Amino acid sequence: MTMADGDLAAHLAHVAGKILLEVRESGMFEGKSLGKAGDQTANQFLVHALRQQRAEDGLLSEEEKDNAERLSKERVWIVDPVDGTREYGEARADWAVHVGMAVNGAPVLGAVALPGAGEVLRSDQPGEIPPAPEKLRMVVSRTRPAKEATGVCEAIGGELVPMGSAGAKAMAILRGEADIYLHSGGQYEWDSCAPAAVALGWGLHASRIDGSPLVYNQQDVYMPDLLICRKEHAEMVLEKVKAFL
Repeated sequence: MTMADGDLAAHLAHVAGKILLEVRESGMFEGKSLGKAGDQTANQFLVHALRQQRAEDGLLSEEEKDNAERLSKERVWIVDPVDGTREYGEARADWAVHVGMAVNGAPVLGAVALPGAGEVLRSDQPGEIPPAPEKLRMVVSRTRPAKEATGVCEAIGGELVPMGSAGAKAMAILRGEADIYLHSGGQYEWDSCAPAAVALGWGLHASRIDGSPLVYNQQDVYMPDLLICRKEHAEMVLEKVKAFL
């Protein structure tokens, strides 16, 4: 019996997360070598499983040589074996595993595993997002917060919440730990496809910071910016960020 796409994405993200924890707990690697070993091991599992289970679909992975054949496919799996390699290597919890799918360029399905929290969030199984507090919280890079994000946060009287990986930041909104994720420092398709799909599946807003749609499976996989937030905050944030563009 063929596993449904949502079940497959969640299963693969969960198992890859377990593999990564095992690699880290083995004690054989540390620091950058741990990040490299984790990336390679999780990528090998994800790529092999997807090629076996969804051979007709396209595939794009951060850790795999790109294949232009994906550009002719309607359905393309976009994965990041370890989103937040630095945090993973430092034995922090704010890293993630991304298994997403774009159909005709749109992020329609995804699973984001947060192994440090023992949780997998899925686009096809939305939950209830806790209400926003009066003072909105904006997740930003813990090492290099962008001026656009810090500027908008100040303009709305919000609070900055430093955090690691893109997946962890996006899922923080679903988990009630933050309200806005505005990124303008440049990413790649694998950094945001699965998180954007999950956010959209849970009823959040996800777009570029000029309000245009997120489009995946492009020849150039660089994505300059991203906004994920509650729908009721989107118009305000998009208006405020214009002053910094």
